[in-house]
Amino acid sequence: MPNQSVVAPAYGNYHGYYNKRPSINDPRLALLPSMLFHGRRVLDVGCNEGWVTCEIAQRLRAKRVIGVDIDDTLVRLAWKHRRSVWSQQGPSRGDDHGRTHDENSRSSAFAGRKRRRSSQSVEGYPMSETPDYFPAACEHMFGPLPIPDATMHEGAADTFPHNVTFRTADWVNTTIPDDAEKYHVVLAFSISKWIHLNDGDEGIMKFFRRVHEVLEPGGVFVLEPQEWDTYAKAKRMDTKLKENAKHLKLRPNDFGRILQDMGFAPATRLGSPGEGGFKRPVDLYTKTR
Repeated sequence: MPNQSVVAPAYGNYHGYYNKRPSINDPRLALLPSMLFHGRRVLDVGCNEGWVTCEIAQRLRAKRVIGVDIDDTLVRLAWKHRRSVWSQQGPSRGDDHGRTHDENSRSSAFAGRKRRRSSQSVEGYPMSETPDYFPAACEHMFGPLPIPDATMHEGAADTFPHNVTFRTADWVNTTIPDDAEKYHVVLAFSISKWIHLNDGDEGIMKFFRRVHEVLEPGGVFVLEPQEWDTYAKAKRMDTKLKENAKHLKLRPNDFGRILQDMGFAPATRLGSPGEGGFKRPVDLYTKTR
């Protein structure tokens, strides 16, 4: 069996994808309304190694985030990334010091650790009052920190890292258990081209119908459509994609019309962050019926 790392990523399942684009404070998320994810159920389709998924769960404080990807190797790396992010998470500051139940449990576990001492301050807190947290070097040397039991604190299940789940599935063609409860937000970053090339015009239509079906009324679909001229490189990667592309009649410019016909309001184009080949539009669609 060939090594998976040299197999063409026919589903857009690039390994090491976030070595090529910003992986912290993703600029696409910065375009979205600040409270879009707060306390919401979110589905991240094509989650890759889970960088965006974890950012939504941790920094943007979603109640529940499901990351789904067709590549089981990437899903395993996503679980690993979740634990890494947890290990390096420092105590946040805000109302009641902004701590979640999980953060409090971790802070207490490290209460005896040496505190930084300096006359400088961080975010308004004197450095002498700022606890150390687990730096990346410690994870490399000793491994990640264990994740505490979610039952230790009331409400912990809805906070990071317990509010993140990853699943391996071809979501276009397969339901997952989490779909039954529906979502407030469905995210589709850098995935539409791969669905289109693999499953054809009917496949991309089915994907949009699935999104509409699992969204709550008033729910939001965030789509980063890949332009038609970017399909050419993908077609060169895989003979199946090249053959499938010959039969495509729909174009990314048709997606907005299709989604409106299905029951979404016209798109709100939020901008086109990124650079070079990663400079793509981000569109927000609201389910109206």
